[in-house]
Amino acid sequence: MFLKLLEVVLKTRNRMNVGTNCGDAHALKLDTLLKLVDVKGADGKTSLLHFVVQEIIRTEGARLSGTSQNLDDAKCRKLGLQVVSGLSSELTIVKKSAAMDFDVLSNDVSKLSRGLVNISEVVRLIETQGLDESRNKFSESINRFIRMAEEEIIRIQAQESVALSLVKEITEYFHGNCNIPLEVRI
Repeated sequence: MFLKLLEVVLKTRNRMNVGTNCGDAHALKLDTLLKLVDVKGADGKTSLLHFVVQEIIRTEGARLSGTSQNLDDAKCRKLGLQVVSGLSSELTIVKKSAAMDFDVLSNDVSKLSRGLVNISEVVRLIETQGLDESRNKFSESINRFIRMAEEEIIRIQAQESVALSLVKEITEYFHGNCNIPLEVRI
């Protein structure tokens, strides 16, 4: 739904700027969304945000009802409104994500990795002292833990790479070029 909202904003922006050098934009900046409330219609009350939401309600309602004509406008609006109201629940994860600091998370994963190396060294020292039955069980148990933890850290590091590439992709989508440093927080 958020992607549809952005598409409608971009199309509306392009339509409003037909004939200018801004009339064929392929991306928009996030601060453009803040301006939707400021742009008012001829009545001075209706904002561009109202128009965008109404347009999404209309098109989603028509899509869900299976008709492109306004045969039952009330039914279409009701269906479209249900879809648009789901945007709030879609964006709840954004708030949680915004509170997460990627650098801190990355440093924590590095610390865990270094900690596993330290644990491995301690286990090797214990093993060099000769293994009785209790040390052997401890060594086997810790080595299983280390293998599982290393696999998990590798999985987390792979997800970290995916997250960075998604940040880059989103940055390109909103800003129209990839020369913007990844440190830019969205």
